[in-house]
Amino acid sequence: MIAFCGVICTECQAYIATRADDRDALDQVAAGWREYFDAPELTVEDILCDGCLTRGGRLTGYCQQCKIRACAVARGVTNCAHCDEYVCEKLERFLGVCDKLEGFFGFGRKARATLDGTRTVR
Repeated sequence: MIAFCGVICTECQAYIATRADDRDALDQVAAGWREYFDAPELTVEDILCDGCLTRGGRLTGYCQQCKIRACAVARGVTNCAHCDEYVCEKLERFLGVCDKLEGFFGFGRKARATLDGTRTVR
């Protein structure tokens, strides 16, 4: 599953643990994210996620407020690569942040490559 921003949801630790209903793995992910993001209040419930493309399912706290996701949903695109404004400032900023988080997530460069690979020629 490719998120609107190009992140591959099926490679995300929170998504994998949520789908497996693995409480121990969710506890480990939450503990790692609490430390990495300096977010001591983060709970397992905050990271439950059925993937960015879900309609009415569970989303991590960040995904619930993600401006890229909201924009893509409003525009009705499969992902940002299918948008007339690809690559917009919001997405560019996000991909830059992903690059800085590369060591933790492994999503940084993959997100852009994934989007570029799904881009349709206009």
